[in-house]
Amino acid sequence: MFQYRFSVIIPTYNRLDEIQELLISLEKQTLPRDAFEVIIVDDGSTDDTEKFIQGIIQKGSLKLSFYKQDHKGPGPARNTGMKHARGEYYIFVDSDCIAQENWLKAYDEALTKPVAGFGGPDRVRADFSPLQKAIDYSMTSFLTTGGIRGSSKRKISKYYPRSFNMGVHADIVKKIGGFGTLRHGQDIEFTHRIRSQGETIKVMEAVVYHKRRTSLWRFFKQVYNWGVARINLYKIDKDMLEPVHFFPFFGTLLIIAFLVCLAIWPGVLWPFLLAGIGVFLLMAVHGIFKYRDIRVFFYIPFIVPIQILGYGLGFGGALFRRVLFSGKEKTGFSKNYYK
Repeated sequence: MFQYRFSVIIPTYNRLDEIQELLISLEKQTLPRDAFEVIIVDDGSTDDTEKFIQGIIQKGSLKLSFYKQDHKGPGPARNTGMKHARGEYYIFVDSDCIAQENWLKAYDEALTKPVAGFGGPDRVRADFSPLQKAIDYSMTSFLTTGGIRGSSKRKISKYYPRSFNMGVHADIVKKIGGFGTLRHGQDIEFTHRIRSQGETIKVMEAVVYHKRRTSLWRFFKQVYNWGVARINLYKIDKDMLEPVHFFPFFGTLLIIAFLVCLAIWPGVLWPFLLAGIGVFLLMAVHGIFKYRDIRVFFYIPFIVPIQILGYGLGFGGALFRRVLFSGKEKTGFSKNYYK
């Protein structure tokens, strides 16, 4: 017998300012308070996260539990949370997210029959920075990778819920175990096992606002790691690599080849360069209408190529190392995972 409908599990590491906003949004949930619990697992923070959380526990505004572990990464932190969870469904959300008021209620209404797993979309709020909006555009638009990641309503690959907003039935975890040992891409591998046990659904109304990376370098490291992770996932199970996952890699090769040829034959290829720039500028214009923020125009033409190149370089490097030359697992950028 389950004590709660949902157990909301949050790993965190030195993100006090963000965990504050997330907990405020959980206090505002329209789902009755006795229907869910919140479990925070601190992965070795050195800030005042524990002090703040203890204050919320004393306040009693949420059914909140707090656990600590040495710096092992988000996967082990989520596994620790599941060990202590008492809900029928485990829901994972990242500490850099803010839940929409009807987030849990939307899941509750969608789960009219038992499913193995589920997930929801991530969006940005109007008060987010133009850089965060540009990153959101690059991550969710069908013109970029939204169709691959399942962020767009039009999908061109299988839907794999991601750890910033995903859930699983407690009984499924007993069958398949928790998150694996991959440093990056562990949520995809976990979802892959969930999908093998039954239906996995997407609930479009279950929205979280995702702050994402707050600098170009952090964003590059993130997408580079995702490219590496896709090959590591392939080495675990070939079904986790689909033809569409090669697109950014091919795009990266095309960009590199074009730049080399442009240096050799600038007079011949400059019209094509202008055409390519024009495509990115059209995306930027589309972003203005999407977010109603003219400032994104100055970010999108840089963010989209960074995403393509970052993912493509990570994917290509891991492809040559692990598949063509049978090398060891590549980890990508591993330090400061949460930053």
